[in-house]
Amino acid sequence: MSRLDPTSLALFVRVVESGKISAAAESAHISSAAVSKRLSEMEVALRTPLFTRTNKGVEPTVAGLALLKLARGALHELDQIWMQMASFSTGTRGLVRICASMSAITQFLAEPLKSFVAQHPEVQLQLEEKTSPLVAKTVAENAADIGIFLPVVQGPPLQEFPFRSDRLVAITAKGHPLARRKGIAFKDLLEFDLVGLHTSSAINMELSRTAQILQRPLQLRFQVTSLDALSTMVSAGLGVGVMPSEVAKRHAKTIPLQILPISDESARRHFLLGVRSMESLPEAARLMVKHLLHPRDDVPSGR
Repeated sequence: MSRLDPTSLALFVRVVESGKISAAAESAHISSAAVSKRLSEMEVALRTPLFTRTNKGVEPTVAGLALLKLARGALHELDQIWMQMASFSTGTRGLVRICASMSAITQFLAEPLKSFVAQHPEVQLQLEEKTSPLVAKTVAENAADIGIFLPVVQGPPLQEFPFRSDRLVAITAKGHPLARRKGIAFKDLLEFDLVGLHTSSAINMELSRTAQILQRPLQLRFQVTSLDALSTMVSAGLGVGVMPSEVAKRHAKTIPLQILPISDESARRHFLLGVRSMESLPEAARLMVKHLLHPRDDVPSGR
């Protein structure tokens, strides 16, 4: 192998993401031996080890991690070539990859994406949900063009823009001891069993931060992976939950929930829109950034 081909790069990315040659082979519908052969040929061609083999699978070396970033970028550029050339026969022009947190998707993206598709039907969209720290990482690694996230931890350097804000509230079942209160603070929630989201969610990180400061335990009785499931568990009396105010109001229309404002200033959250750089974005992605940040400026005249 004198040059790297797209198939080998794609297999390399799959192996890194799964951590196992067998899993990458299964997803690509080829044998593990064929994947191993391609990886070995890449290492010979590049004259450097790309993986460290362990009894649990494989881990990328420093060179492997560097190649991962380059491979994702190269594969994306190839996708862009295909999409742009295919536009001459199908009318589709461009692919925009968006990665966003659960709260951002639930609250802010449905209407802007709907209106963008109406105005730019030639652009294909991909939307992926991740926790806020992983959103920023995904954009930095060129696995997404646009990220929408909360700055809950120090992330990789991105070009960032203020996007939207929300406010967190507590929710309880109607018969819960807290249901009669007018409001609550994060520290007071630590006295009760909680229904939480996954550990790395921004909401759980805020609760954990409060518990750590006060040196008190965080009583996470259940953890779920969606705000819908959180509301259902709380309404059944299985614990207290925390979620964005607008989402809580929406859920309270269909299931019995009591909503309590949270008094802490940190309950007010400010989302960011991040890209690697506006200059490096494909034209379709730049259009999407403009539409998300200034939707009123992107409305065609006469409508």
